[in-house]
Amino acid sequence: MTTFSTKIVKIGNSQGIRIPKVLLEQTKLGEDVEMIAEDGKLIIRPASNLRQDWDNVFACMAAQGDDTLFDHDMTEHIWDEESWEW
Repeated sequence: MTTFSTKIVKIGNSQGIRIPKVLLEQTKLGEDVEMIAEDGKLIIRPASNLRQDWDNVFACMAAQGDDTLFDHDMTEHIWDEESWEW
């Protein structure tokens, strides 16, 4: 484990820290990160891509016939004709 000391510096209206190159290389942090405050610590980790691999998941759903539109019968209702004036 590598340890560095640094100072929090003013950056415009915010504050920040400089992360040494060696730490960036060891952690393989990219441009996008998530910051989490937990138990008096600030955790910085790579940003998770929540939609990663969705195309494969949807393809599997389609292959299993599990991609049915739930609200298919919601497109035409009598209240549409009664409630709206055209």
